[in-house]
Amino acid sequence: MHITSLPSPYGIGTMGKEAYEFVDFLEAAGQSFWQILPLGQTGFGDSPYQSCSTFAGNPYLIDLDTLKKEGYLTKKEITSVTWGTKEDRIDFGGLYEKRYPVLRKAFKRFARHIPEDYDAFCWSQGQWLEDYALFMAIKAENNGASWDCWERGLRLREPEIIAEAKKRLGAEMFFWKMLQYFFFRQWRELKTYANKKGIRIIGDLPIYVARDSADTWANPELFDLDEEGIPTEVAGCPPDAFTAKGQLWGNPLFRWRRMREDGYAWWINRVRRTQEFFDVIRIDHFRGFDAYYCVPYGHEDAVHGYWRKGPGLELFRTLRNALGDVDIIAEDLGFLTPSVRKMLRESGYPGMRVLQFAFGGDPCSEYLPQNYVGNCIAYTGTHDNHTVKGWVKTLTPEERERAAAYIRLNRKEGWCWSMMRAIWSSVADTAIVTMQDLLELPGDARMNEPSTLGKNWMWRARPGYLTKELAEKLHQTMEMYRRLPEQNSLPEEASGAPVPLGERLTPESSGLPQQEAPAKPTEETEILMEQ
Repeated sequence: MHITSLPSPYGIGTMGKEAYEFVDFLEAAGQSFWQILPLGQTGFGDSPYQSCSTFAGNPYLIDLDTLKKEGYLTKKEITSVTWGTKEDRIDFGGLYEKRYPVLRKAFKRFARHIPEDYDAFCWSQGQWLEDYALFMAIKAENNGASWDCWERGLRLREPEIIAEAKKRLGAEMFFWKMLQYFFFRQWRELKTYANKKGIRIIGDLPIYVARDSADTWANPELFDLDEEGIPTEVAGCPPDAFTAKGQLWGNPLFRWRRMREDGYAWWINRVRRTQEFFDVIRIDHFRGFDAYYCVPYGHEDAVHGYWRKGPGLELFRTLRNALGDVDIIAEDLGFLTPSVRKMLRESGYPGMRVLQFAFGGDPCSEYLPQNYVGNCIAYTGTHDNHTVKGWVKTLTPEERERAAAYIRLNRKEGWCWSMMRAIWSSVADTAIVTMQDLLELPGDARMNEPSTLGKNWMWRARPGYLTKELAEKLHQTMEMYRRLPEQNSLPEEASGAPVPLGERLTPESSGLPQQEAPAKPTEETEILMEQ
């Protein structure tokens, strides 16, 4: 349940009252985790996976009522704006036009009375905040144009031009810094509240960053960009049974060899900042660290791409040495090679099992609950899948019959609860369902359909969606399947006893050798990464 999907009077879910009510619901329902999408400021296609900064928070999530209580906004300034006509959909275009003018009114009051902890915040986030604020200020000056369209001196960060821009745009930079101050403070308070209620936050870390981002602009040497800042190759996925031309994501690729030279410092900083947001980090496209798909820049599809070797376990050893044990979930969906499976096994990280993928007819499918292992996270579906009700309509008669028989479809209770019971009753240590499935919503409540634009990330729950009856039913079901927080440990002699996420990633259990520096790459890895 992403924060944007929460109800609110202001066009999009925020870190306000409705978020706290959702935490209360999770506690009453006997839950332990709240999984959300990336919190970054959205960019192209309104996707949280295409953010203008991997470090910054999304200003849309700043709660306006909280700013009103703190004296930064008036009630009239908030309510005089029409925030959208559909309470179950987000109008991103309207938000882009209307949200920032309201936040600029808060900025005028903020600038007159700067909080005492503002300077400390800026100092603590200094590794990225200055570049981000300057990037957003220049972007605003250029009517939102991508940085590769700026004048050459700004695009290539020529020192004299950058110094002049900082002087010229100082007030605008201050505005973007203020937004991050508000975001971090509100998020810290919400996360603290959730943790005190026994709810841990699972959040996403996309493997790639957006081309039009402060990350690529400020660190071009870390990405496959030419001297003018244009990508030479971009990320994607090869053609498969679902996409005849593959998926062309368009993200710039990492220069892994260059990143290794400074001990993966950028990645260490990135994961450290992500730990400030989340208790558990789901790393998207985990297989891309073993080998990643490259598409020459300028191609219209991903048909003519090729694979290159990634950093593998070396990166995760380095992260552990620098940051200690980090709770990580590996998004290991899709076609996996033996080397990817080996990397996942040796990392010790739990992978994902999506029940919607289970009914193609293969009895050995790892997505069938009978084949689950304890160290995995089971899902009915993810944000990239249909709702269960929408998915059922896409099945062939044979698949539908097979799925109904397997999950022992309870016609009275329906597909959603029968599917959820199938993963709750499995041996998976953790089982996660989408709010759409819990509410038994049809296919138009789907969050995202990959490789499409213009209709994604918009779903919102309607006011009143959380009921006492639903919380009680969910709590009773958790008790039945021994998934209440106080039930999450079995006697030591019990076979397959679940292991809490926070206790999995020890050097001994993960199989990772303990070391103080990245392991020396093999000759084969050197050659592959250089190629």
